[in-house]
Amino acid sequence: MNAAPSVAVVVPVYNAAKTLRRCLASVHAQTHRPVEVIVVDDGSTDDSRAIAVESGCRLVVLPTNGGVSAARNAGVAAGTAEVVFFLDSDVALAPDAIAAALAELAAHPDCGCVYGVYAPEPLIDDGPVERYRVLHLHAALTRAAGPVDSAIFALAAVPRRVLDDLGGFDETLRSAEDDEYSERLLTRYGIRLSDAVRGWHDEADRLAPLLDEQYRRAQLIPFSLRNRYRPRGLVLNPTAGVAAAGLTALTLPAGLLHPGLAVLPLLCLAGFVAADRPLFALLRRRGGWRLLGLGVGAHLLVNLALIAGALVGSARAVVDPSFGPSRRRTRPAVRPVETKGW
Repeated sequence: MNAAPSVAVVVPVYNAAKTLRRCLASVHAQTHRPVEVIVVDDGSTDDSRAIAVESGCRLVVLPTNGGVSAARNAGVAAGTAEVVFFLDSDVALAPDAIAAALAELAAHPDCGCVYGVYAPEPLIDDGPVERYRVLHLHAALTRAAGPVDSAIFALAAVPRRVLDDLGGFDETLRSAEDDEYSERLLTRYGIRLSDAVRGWHDEADRLAPLLDEQYRRAQLIPFSLRNRYRPRGLVLNPTAGVAAAGLTALTLPAGLLHPGLAVLPLLCLAGFVAADRPLFALLRRRGGWRLLGLGVGAHLLVNLALIAGALVGSARAVVDPSFGPSRRRTRPAVRPVETKGW
């Protein structure tokens, strides 16, 4: 029987003092203990570095804020283990998460990445907006479990040989880097989403930051449409629901100006709800009618933010050749970093 591979956990950090202690405690509580726990600080101004040191981790400090891609690349470069487990600083793992990921990799030798799902409860419950968002992601990820064509690297295991083969994350991308790396993965390897790999996630707890995040990420949708429409593409927001949200907004002025046309936005809203019935049923079961009502409104606004971002991103892609993934130009090398062993 072959020994389980060694694991390095890489945690990119930027002002994550709220959640980092819980994140690292979950790493140290794993049934399969990692041989390296590497925290990469990306220019934090809070207590993140002190928490990493206090937790007995290896700390890598980037000289400037370079984004999550640069932080992950620096963590990979600082480690030597056979498997790299990427873990976002706002996620706390279930105790058997790493062991489950290794079992999935062993069962599927052609797999280049195994990632997990979010639990239905927030890591830190800060209110109904966060409950809606966590349940949204939980429902979408759990529904897609199995072989998929898109990866999310918030809690993901990747063999080092795969990283050596494909290179690092695109450091020009500060969001949606998962989509770009997924495209490279699919050229040579499989991707699997396992509901046995689980973590608790701390999400946005206010509507404005959530919508801003979705708007910014959506600007890169034009570069990842192939991933979305692959046979096993990960779809967080069904196309029919996005379209119905847009039609609801477009028909709303007519309904307000002409009472006889008020049925139009209502019909579009009904179509929007029908397009994502499993999510809304989950919201009703978990939080009652109050969470369902808030969830419908928040989810409608999230979809409208996605539409706005995609339209702006499409325009930027046409007029600005430097916008988007660096496959459109030369990919930058990983910058040198200061490394501290503790």
